[in-house]
Amino acid sequence: MTPVSAEDNNSLPPVNRLILKEVSSMPSGGGYSTSTAANHALHSAVTTPFEMLRVDASHAIPSYCSEGTYLVFLKTLSALQSNYQLSLSPETMNALKPTGQPDGTGIWGRWNANGPGTACLFYELGLGRNFSELSLALPGDFLKIFWNDRIGATERGHSVIFLGTEEKNGIKYLKFWSSNTPGGYGEKSVPLSRIHRLLFSRIEHPENINRSLHRTDSYLSSLERRSSSPAEMAEKCGVLR
Repeated sequence: MTPVSAEDNNSLPPVNRLILKEVSSMPSGGGYSTSTAANHALHSAVTTPFEMLRVDASHAIPSYCSEGTYLVFLKTLSALQSNYQLSLSPETMNALKPTGQPDGTGIWGRWNANGPGTACLFYELGLGRNFSELSLALPGDFLKIFWNDRIGATERGHSVIFLGTEEKNGIKYLKFWSSNTPGGYGEKSVPLSRIHRLLFSRIEHPENINRSLHRTDSYLSSLERRSSSPAEMAEKCGVLR
């Protein structure tokens, strides 16, 4: 698999194409930081004037990985709303705002959680499929990369948007977009040999964002303090195998 060119975008599902379009509209660089200032910047980037979801990612600088992918997620919903392809209730728009919710609580708290945060959100709301097989992946899929074998409190992970694979000097690389250290927003390629686990999430039913959630996902909130097994993770987020 190689990164999809503009000419090949028509072969992708419409929402994946839209996600890639929103990625291309994101700022470049800006630096990577998980500081209080970065979280305040994230909060100011998302507003709901005149009952419309609005995202200005230029405010969200510096940034970090889950922040970057969440803003693309929100920009995708906003574009669907603006094009009259998606109705968002006032309650949903309010729930989408990232306001410092702890891991596992609310929409942002699920997305930003350790482990399979985005995948658990997709599964709970029925937004789309979760899977781990690289051969099934398409550019525009959301992806959690695990750099070690841990899931949860001692994991090393990265929230990204999958762009494809490529070969350099006989070595296969995975290409993605995110907020990356140290530069911030942008594309990056890493050897597949560095990656211990992949968890993809594909938006197929964006309208289900209006479904109600339990306030807190106890599984995700527990991953701040403990580790999970691959089998438990697969069960909690409905991973296709």
